[in-house]
Amino acid sequence: MDGVLVDSEKYICQAAILMFSEIGIKALPADFLPFIGTGEIRYIGGVAEKYRVQRDVIQMKSRTYQIYETITRGKLQPLPGVLDFIDKCKARGLKVAVATSADKVKMLINLKEIGLPEDVFDATINGLEIERKKPFPDIFIAAAVKLGLKAEECLVVEDAINGVQAAKAAGAKCLGLTTSFTREQLKEADWISSNLADAPEAAINW
Repeated sequence: MDGVLVDSEKYICQAAILMFSEIGIKALPADFLPFIGTGEIRYIGGVAEKYRVQRDVIQMKSRTYQIYETITRGKLQPLPGVLDFIDKCKARGLKVAVATSADKVKMLINLKEIGLPEDVFDATINGLEIERKKPFPDIFIAAAVKLGLKAEECLVVEDAINGVQAAKAAGAKCLGLTTSFTREQLKEADWISSNLADAPEAAINW
């Protein structure tokens, strides 16, 4: 979802920085980079560990989402090619799913803001449904099960290093998007493009 359907990374980073500032910690954007794609518990918890913050990460995450909803209102747009890509998949009879390490509340905020109702997708799965987050393959295996498929029958679209590793560990094909990381960092992906508007035909025709 994040970095694939919508460019929300800067907003969740900003929300987390504002949350940390409320408790007297001056976190930096670079602090969050290692935790992109791992879900907000690890995203926030990893930075909390760095600064030795002794607080309930669940509460910190909840506050971050509150800030996130406020600062994203009216600002999120689907990334280039998203709507056309989904339409193309559906026209070919392919099933589509959202598999996000974020909580359901963030998933719904994002989908609402970019004008994609949840029922556009054949299945959704969020971080609250998965214990082991990326780079473990669990989220993509679970999404495939919800679609009635095997992971190796699926294409995962990812923008994060952890996500590409999770996709390949699941046995899925992977299209890497360079919205958050470089081509070199996403080199384990089967295909790489700048966004879904530039996605190679081979990524959905194999």
